[in-house]
Amino acid sequence: MFNKILIANRGEIACRVARTCRRLGIKTVAIYSDADLDALHVQSCDEAVHVGGSAPKDSYLLGDKIIQLALASGAQAIHPGYGFLSENADFALACEKAGLVFIGPPASAIYAMGSKSAAKTLMESADVPLVPGYHGDNQDPAFLHAQADNIGYPVLLKASAGGGGKGMRIIDSSAGFIAALESCKREALSSFGDEKVLVEKYLSRPRHIEIQVFADRHGNCVYLFDRDCSVQRRHQKVLEEAPAPRVSPEIKRAMGQAAVNAAKKVGYEGAGTVEFIAEADSEGNAGQFFFMEMNTRLQVEHPVTEMITGQDLVEWQLRVATGEPLPLLQDQLRIHGHALEARIYAENPENNFLPSTGTLFAMDMPAEQAGSIRIDTGVRIGDVISPFYDPMIAKLIVWGPERKTAVSKMRSALDDTHIIGLSTNVAFLGRLLRCEAFVKANLDTGLIAKNEKTLLNKDVKVELVDLAFLLAQRLSLDEEGAQFAGRESNSPWQRQDAWRMNKPCVRTFSFILDGEAETCSFQYCYEKQTIEHGDQHAKFSFHKHGGLIQLTLDGVRATARINAHPNYPNTFHLFRHGKHQVWHYHDPLEINYAQEASSGKLTAPMPGKVIAVHVKPGMQVKVGDPLLVVEAMKMEHTITAPFDGEVFEINYAQGEQVSEGDQLIIFKSAES
Repeated sequence: MFNKILIANRGEIACRVARTCRRLGIKTVAIYSDADLDALHVQSCDEAVHVGGSAPKDSYLLGDKIIQLALASGAQAIHPGYGFLSENADFALACEKAGLVFIGPPASAIYAMGSKSAAKTLMESADVPLVPGYHGDNQDPAFLHAQADNIGYPVLLKASAGGGGKGMRIIDSSAGFIAALESCKREALSSFGDEKVLVEKYLSRPRHIEIQVFADRHGNCVYLFDRDCSVQRRHQKVLEEAPAPRVSPEIKRAMGQAAVNAAKKVGYEGAGTVEFIAEADSEGNAGQFFFMEMNTRLQVEHPVTEMITGQDLVEWQLRVATGEPLPLLQDQLRIHGHALEARIYAENPENNFLPSTGTLFAMDMPAEQAGSIRIDTGVRIGDVISPFYDPMIAKLIVWGPERKTAVSKMRSALDDTHIIGLSTNVAFLGRLLRCEAFVKANLDTGLIAKNEKTLLNKDVKVELVDLAFLLAQRLSLDEEGAQFAGRESNSPWQRQDAWRMNKPCVRTFSFILDGEAETCSFQYCYEKQTIEHGDQHAKFSFHKHGGLIQLTLDGVRATARINAHPNYPNTFHLFRHGKHQVWHYHDPLEINYAQEASSGKLTAPMPGKVIAVHVKPGMQVKVGDPLLVVEAMKMEHTITAPFDGEVFEINYAQGEQVSEGDQLIIFKSAES
């Protein structure tokens, strides 16, 4: 076994690898960029060395420098994690030439599977079924357009060297092909340094099912069963589970054998994932399957496989890389129970899932339970989610004896996840776990799009109980303020309970949600408290324990957590039944100087870089016309005209960086 390895990655996966190494007594070396100076993965390793600037191209993608740092540290091997250099065959080869073990497959296997088009040709020779499409080298736009026309729409454009949903476009008609091709090639070149694409038939109800394979240098190869990754947005996975539901044992065995054959075909070693796409029927049952691609690395969703098999796949990687045979063979592997993984991202689902940046002021998550609840993260309270890297906050993984229990447990775990400081997808994930199609395992990659109205509901419905919790928070803060001021709590003249001699005290409170004010009145009379909102009213009492409030309304008890934002004491985050609402207490003595922006001023929805400007001052635009394109997190976001008008001013040029909220363009309405 190795004595010391360098982890050529950051964040959650670097912490994950370090955890297994610590258990095995292997010393670890972290690398960090300028932005990651105080990152959790740096503290999780035994040593840490600076690699470069904040942008990945200036740090985590510097293969030659990383190899030099590994040699200087005395490391014997490099674990690439996932992303960055993990599927870079040149890097794997350079490690070998430098005398370092690359903890992954041989460079030849990465070369063979690194190109989607080459991999499909290879699989075709191995009689693995392929989706109809063009995977060749001719990249002439007119030729690709003709291929798409011959295949029949809808078609899928996909970056040949891509992954993670980047460089992909679904095209519904011939008229939109060329524009989509240009955009796809730009994103592919930016993300992978290769603009080559392939064209495939787009299946109407595709299931995304993948097989975890493992091979050693002694000729052994096994598959550790299957995972379903069909629940996606923007071609990126949101929820994963193992084993895949609604797939017959016969199809699973056929997929497993095909995956093993694929791995053996390229002389594979270590961990890999063979991804298949299958057409689902009306109830979600998987039918005929087709080879999609092979990921020559450890997958983000590997924890669900670990939960149902009881195996540590990182330990398997380390043992195989030292030349040991596989710890178990196929007939020794067993499935136990069902596991789910939810990816918690800093993003705004209600705003087209745009990434969010900022400081994590609060991050409360359920307690980990061995074999039952697991949290993989690379951040903690006080850390900043920056625009330089993937905005993942954590992976929440749960296990149950069967799928129904696992789903229920995941709902509860998400309800107990409270994050403050930036937008997250936690509430969205909670609604997804309650979506009828997901509960019934009627899955396909279009599940989110088909249930958009339900899943993207912002929970704006205001209930009396919500206002009662806010009122309890406000009253408790008044009381805490009185105690802080040193008032005598046993003096009737110093108490903050609104006691009056002969008649009740009535106070009015106003709270604001999404710009809309909600008013409630609070009445105190002889130790009896009542809350009223519109035509609703109830007797009211509460107890507060830290951030947890226990409420009683007309004898019915309810519990919720309320956190005040550390920088804005009148901003309350209400967490209840998986719902997260951000309320502002309207202090009647507070003056609001904020002014609404003109509707003709478009601002940047996220931090990023302007990569294309389609208009000039003086140009006439129609509603929906593309104005400019901002790139963030390797994804393109087109800013379009909200109404007909004339471009008046452009504040940023192509290539310039913008921050969230920066004013990009000013234009006049056609009616002004």
